[in-house]
Amino acid sequence: MAWAIGLILVLLPFHAVFTTWLGATVGHIDLFRIWKELLLIPLASAALWLVYTDKRLKSWLQTSPVVLLAVFYILLHLLLGLRALNHEKVNTSALIYALLINLRFLVFFGVCFVVAAQSSWLYQHWRQLLLVPATVVIIFGLLQQFVLPANILSHIGYGPRTIPAFQSVDQKPDYIRIQSTLRGPNPLGAYLVLVITTLAAVRVSLKKKLSIRLPIIVISTVVLFFTYSRSAWLGLVLSLVLLFYWSTNRPKFQRLIIPVLIICFVILSGLTFVLRDNNLVQNALFHTDETSRSAESSNAARALALESGAASLFHEPFGRGPGTAGPASFRNDKPARIAENYFIQIGQEVGVIGLGLFVAINVLVIIELWKRRLDLLAKVLLASLIGITFINLLSHAWADDTLAYIWWGLAGIALSSVILNPNTISSHLTTRLLAARKEK
Repeated sequence: MAWAIGLILVLLPFHAVFTTWLGATVGHIDLFRIWKELLLIPLASAALWLVYTDKRLKSWLQTSPVVLLAVFYILLHLLLGLRALNHEKVNTSALIYALLINLRFLVFFGVCFVVAAQSSWLYQHWRQLLLVPATVVIIFGLLQQFVLPANILSHIGYGPRTIPAFQSVDQKPDYIRIQSTLRGPNPLGAYLVLVITTLAAVRVSLKKKLSIRLPIIVISTVVLFFTYSRSAWLGLVLSLVLLFYWSTNRPKFQRLIIPVLIICFVILSGLTFVLRDNNLVQNALFHTDETSRSAESSNAARALALESGAASLFHEPFGRGPGTAGPASFRNDKPARIAENYFIQIGQEVGVIGLGLFVAINVLVIIELWKRRLDLLAKVLLASLIGITFINLLSHAWADDTLAYIWWGLAGIALSSVILNPNTISSHLTTRLLAARKEK
């Protein structure tokens, strides 16, 4: 089971490429796209059996507020989905797709927790499972920017009926947005927030032992820049600031972080104002300029979507049902509703109760990760979750297969330390804490 989970984590960054190629070649693209969900069914069944046979694991899960809230969240989706289907607010295709993208990563989180609580293999190899495929993604993204033609992916089935072969800023061919092997530049940007945060954490923790990490950090940052995903840029800054703040044990450095950030913000704001007429600055930061080819600014479209989504949540506090908003709503018989905000999307689908449950799950996971923040994986996930949450305020990042499965899967692995060899891990964390206090 651990190897199967590892296989899913390794293949996910290339999921879009292979499923699009197979779908374009032999058809039935939706069937290929759910390969991981098909694997998840036997994994989840086996995980339930493991829980049933392990008294300590069963006892912990029965009293865990995260698990209880996740169960209520899943049941609420099912009930509201059936109601929406019965009232013809959603069709079967949109409902099934919504249930998949809204719930699959929580199920995977639980499966990874259970399996990692029984076997240390996933915890021991999480860096390789994340960073080895990420290196391939980064290198291919770099080739896309500087070597390969923009439409290279059109040769394997990318196009209007699958995934766009390439995207550009404001429809300008001079500003092609890198998407590498993911579904688009924004999903790639969100994925790189997790990857770069991990690389930085490894670099800080192991220092000179892994000096080779520095070039890949630089390269991945270059790839992130050319996604032109502004939310990912800001999400990465937020993640790295928190990572370095939690990583340093010197109060003097910690006190300097906020003043330095303020100074950097003032300098960057001044440079932006001075260079406001520069084409690169206009297109990179504002995604438009005086020669815009778009009928409507992407900024205006996003603002309108956010306003409309918030208004619909206010007028329909109990939601309209899964599949009536977000990416799944494109499959519905009614016009799609895209709020450009994952949390608003959840509120539109399952109401303020569902939104409250999802926010509570996130908060509880943050608390659990905070308790284990001396552990490298927990620290990476805690810092990156803050940045990814910011991204979700401006997009539907958790709807992307790759990011959702990988982050929540790793979270399940990180939190499993409460079951797996608790005495050893507690001793390890105590030693780290005492060392940190000694340095202070």
